Amino acid sequence: MAEVTPVVRFMLIGTLNALITVTVVWLMMDEFDCNYIATNITAYIIAQINNFFWSKYWIFTSREGKFRREVPLFLIAFGCAYFAQFLALLVMVEVLDLNEYLAQFLGLFVYGAVNYLMNKRVTFLHR
Repeated sequence: MAEVTPVVRFMLIGTLNALITVTVVWLMMDEFDCNYIATNITAYIIAQINNFFWSKYWIFTSREGKFRREVPLFLIAFGCAYFAQFLALLVMVEVLDLNEYLAQFLGLFVYGAVNYLMNKRVTFLHR
């Protein structure tokens, strides 16, 4: 059961981050008529600022104050997860001709899986 708690917490914060991402995507694409690529980059950056603090203090409970080690590793994990998501987004929109909104939504799941694994196994690993 101890292993389930971080996963459940990650899913809750992932849902919050997805809501942040979806809200930014909607605002930028519908209200400001921004390009889907610029929108995607902006939305993920905003959600990740939120994600770092929740991950550090609630999901993986890394309270030792290792910011100098964790921030760069978190950024690397974000980069890997974002790259996987962005590649999936491009394939879904440009190759599979999926709707841009649906592709943004499906990309959240690609991102979430890679992000969780990277942060659990690399960023917030207790040493």
